[in-house]
Amino acid sequence: MVAEIVARLVGGAILATGGWRLGEYISEVWGPELYVPWVLGLTALGLAIGLAAAPYLSVRLARNLVSQIESVPTSRLLSTILGGVLGLLVALLLSIPLSRIPGWLGLGLPVALSVLLAYIGAYLLSRGERDVFAGVLPDDGAGGGGKGGTDNILLDTSAIIDGRIADITQTGFLRGTIVIPSFILDELRHIADSSDSLRRARGRRGLEMLNKLRQETEIPIRVLDISYHNGLEVDSKLVEVAKEMNGFIVTTDYNLNRVAQIQGVPVLNVNELSNALKPVVLPGEGMTVRVIQEGKEPGQGVGFLDDGTMVVVEGGSRFVNRDMDVLVTRMLQTATGSIVFAQPKRG
Repeated sequence: MVAEIVARLVGGAILATGGWRLGEYISEVWGPELYVPWVLGLTALGLAIGLAAAPYLSVRLARNLVSQIESVPTSRLLSTILGGVLGLLVALLLSIPLSRIPGWLGLGLPVALSVLLAYIGAYLLSRGERDVFAGVLPDDGAGGGGKGGTDNILLDTSAIIDGRIADITQTGFLRGTIVIPSFILDELRHIADSSDSLRRARGRRGLEMLNKLRQETEIPIRVLDISYHNGLEVDSKLVEVAKEMNGFIVTTDYNLNRVAQIQGVPVLNVNELSNALKPVVLPGEGMTVRVIQEGKEPGQGVGFLDDGTMVVVEGGSRFVNRDMDVLVTRMLQTATGSIVFAQPKRG
């Protein structure tokens, strides 16, 4: 806040001074009678523009630049610099004959060629697959994907609202830094401000889960202030950021899971993790289950285990709201979880 106020004051003073000097110049060229309107008008205009635009051209621009640089691994940053230097060296060799061209072309062409080749060299070596320092420098955690718990863990909106990620982080199975892009926070705030009561409750739950993560987890949490990729949807933005940071996405969204995997981004689906950790129930094993409702087929009863697994009991409809001993007959694995089929245990 202080930096933005200082930037506004400095920017307003600089542009106001520039407007004042421009007004003086115009009055000298067009006539002294224009001195007061032009000087006052341009000074006021420069002051207004400086006060309004200075933070966007200085402080916020610098913050976005620093944030993007921090998200890039040191090895890739050095590779980008190396690519720019190599481009400048090639441009230097090509500029020797071009500089002999008479007139402004002899000056303009070498400069334009230097900028173009430096950009091409930096762009080519900035790609992850061309990172020449990747195997030389240790991973510093900015780009993730390394050993020793330096992964960047990007949370999707659905995973935040789901809330189980908070419990997972407390178990110690995740290592690295939780990264929450600013557009994910914006989406959560938008959902929390929805006119629909259900969406509003989901959004507020997501914000509460974020507070719980900050207060209870030992994993570092970083909010990534990022404003590019504005033309993409939130899911597409998240995939692009994960690719650039060499991180992985935590989600419960099936569609995002598939899209990210197609683009080569690692995904941790909380639902798949939950299904994988459910206890295995073998056919012939006995258990006690409380039947809470009738099933879809005649005579069936439906109950649930403590972990949420559905149990369909043949002939269990007459035991609704009662506990009964059953024997497992088979299991069915679906995309949403497991279904256990059982029959009453005979005395």
